[in-house]
Amino acid sequence: MLFAGCSTVPNGTPQSIWIETTGYCPCGKCCGWHRSWIPPFRPVYSSGPLKGKPKKVGITASGTKAKKGTIAADTHYYPFRTVMYIPGYGTGKVEDRGGDIKGPARIDLFFNSHADALKWGRKRLRVQVWN
Repeated sequence: MLFAGCSTVPNGTPQSIWIETTGYCPCGKCCGWHRSWIPPFRPVYSSGPLKGKPKKVGITASGTKAKKGTIAADTHYYPFRTVMYIPGYGTGKVEDRGGDIKGPARIDLFFNSHADALKWGRKRLRVQVWN
């Protein structure tokens, strides 16, 4: 199943890799931000080296707008724009990183709502990867 605006499957033979998948959305709980108490109450990072610094909500680490088909991965293993096919989710492209996404066997899949991300849950799937 392909989603509008997502990547299409490229030519070539993909690698088939067992990967643990989880869902995420642009909410503060999933992405580690909260609203500042200082007017104009802008989103800021909740923790880490950027704690208290402004956060652009919905913008990925690669600078694109997060949408269905956006994948967060460890870019040491899967560089930005790596295409993957995830059964039950569809085709997507690595455009983001996650604080808990470490190693080649872990990715986060973007959903528009927190409810949809929770509904996806945690699934270990055989993912097709085009590097």
